[in-house]
Amino acid sequence: MSELATLARPYASAVFKRAKETSSAGKWSQSLAFMSAVLNNGEISVLLDNPRVGKQELLGFMLDICQGQVDEEGANFLALLVHNNRLALVSTVARLFETYKADDEGYVDVEVATAYEFSEDARLQFSATLEKAWGKKIHMNVILDKSLIGGVLVRAGDKVIDGSIRGQLQHMQKTLQ
Repeated sequence: MSELATLARPYASAVFKRAKETSSAGKWSQSLAFMSAVLNNGEISVLLDNPRVGKQELLGFMLDICQGQVDEEGANFLALLVHNNRLALVSTVARLFETYKADDEGYVDVEVATAYEFSEDARLQFSATLEKAWGKKIHMNVILDKSLIGGVLVRAGDKVIDGSIRGQLQHMQKTLQ
């Protein structure tokens, strides 16, 4: 995963810089999300690894699928990725782009896994605690994960805070071994 991020970072950075120059971060966000969704489709992802499919064919196929969803700059970006054999990086580029966008706009996208549903008061209180810790607004996505037993697992970009009982038990197990 970190290797993909290392390869994708220059592309994401360049796209974000261009989006800032043209005030088109929202458009780029949508385009990258669409490209990522297309390439995450199992039937389409098979084409990426097929040596019989040439770069021009692959690019033409992608441009046909993305027609109306990406503008000329998005099409040029796709061409660049195909030319450099980096089309598989689109999902990572999209994720990094969203991180850059969130940082620029002063918020943090946070995924919180919890074993039990938050009450509205607990959700607001937890969000306020995270805002204080990060010094930014929080966009929180809460998912239920019964395997945590209790507690929470917080992911924000490449930062992870494991306050789950499962995590504490694993830590205790490592310590005792």
